[in-house]
Amino acid sequence: MLSVTHATTAAFITTKIPYPVISIPLALGSHYLEDYIKHWDVGQGISNGHKTKKNAFYQELFLDFPLSILVVYLFFQHGQPFSIWPWVGWFIGLLPDFIEFPRNFLNFEPAFLKPFNNFHHRFHNSIPDKLPGLIPQILIIIAIYFLR
Repeated sequence: MLSVTHATTAAFITTKIPYPVISIPLALGSHYLEDYIKHWDVGQGISNGHKTKKNAFYQELFLDFPLSILVVYLFFQHGQPFSIWPWVGWFIGLLPDFIEFPRNFLNFEPAFLKPFNNFHHRFHNSIPDKLPGLIPQILIIIAIYFLR
């Protein structure tokens, strides 16, 4: 799942549920639930050699990651007083991918991160086809836009 989808979903949860003890675990859980949905993401193609890690890293760094910040800002902060909760959601929604980053892009996996990454990997259901893999993500973001 793209960072923009994870971040927007988690920010939605943390802004709608005023109890962090509930909203933060739900925001984290949403990451795994969304990864279970068939999806396309910028890392698609690394394992079979159709995309380099460098290319995927640049797509994440310059497209997906900034887009996640922009969408969270536009949906939950623009024209509103500052609130930390959209940004807590943004961070928590991306946390499993932050934990996985060293393994995927630096070929480095500290032993204490391996169980988290193995758990995360069990939920991944990415597909190589962009359009069918992007449609559920676009629908999620549109739904959040109207529900916010």
